[in-house]
Amino acid sequence: MSHHIVEVKDLEYVYPDGTPALKDLSFTILHGESVGLVGANGAGKSTLLLHLNGCLFPQSGTVRIGHFPITRKNINDVRRRVGMVFQDPDDQLFMPRVFDDVAFGPLNLGMPREEVKSRVIEALRLVSAEHLAYRPPYKISGGEKRAAAIATVLSMSPDLLVLDEPSSGLDPKSRRQLIGLLKNFNHTKIIATHDLDLVMDLCERTIVINAGRVTADGPTMKIFRNEALLEANRLEKPLRMQGCPADH
Repeated sequence: MSHHIVEVKDLEYVYPDGTPALKDLSFTILHGESVGLVGANGAGKSTLLLHLNGCLFPQSGTVRIGHFPITRKNINDVRRRVGMVFQDPDDQLFMPRVFDDVAFGPLNLGMPREEVKSRVIEALRLVSAEHLAYRPPYKISGGEKRAAAIATVLSMSPDLLVLDEPSSGLDPKSRRQLIGLLKNFNHTKIIATHDLDLVMDLCERTIVINAGRVTADGPTMKIFRNEALLEANRLEKPLRMQGCPADH
């Protein structure tokens, strides 16, 4: 399976209660791009992300990783290539120790234990969390949980990293550390977030979603300078673009 593109074409999804979530949604992301996915609450961002690693399947349209559509038959292959970091780290940390959480994915792929151990050590090193290896997840901070959750994905050596609100709940220092970590991940990144300053730091391209549709797709700074577009999509400029009030 080629991993060089992510292609979403005419994607539609309606929740069981009849609420439409995604409508005729299409875009293509090339290998190596860092793309911000922004929109107001309820725009459809999280629902879209869940389609990228097969947590949800299209009711209409297609989602392709490389040149192959995501189906139930190839879902294990897709999940080796697409690393999903959920909004709540507790959704990914469920083992007695952080080490066991990071080892869970590679072990389930049947990798030899020595290789799994080396992958865990390297993944924790990449997120500066080696000291957390033998601690229980429920006894570490929010920022440490976020780092550990990312390590669970990195241990699988994904080609594509998908993150849902990665800076949510982080203190300023943890947020800076997260940005530094993601800058060093050289493969494709798709980041859904309300933190537009983080998008400025990490993403050269931004896709705006409103009511389940793509309403804008282009260079991040061009989109963030378009005040009418931001207003129409219930977004505000990143804080650093808003300026400071003049002192009186």
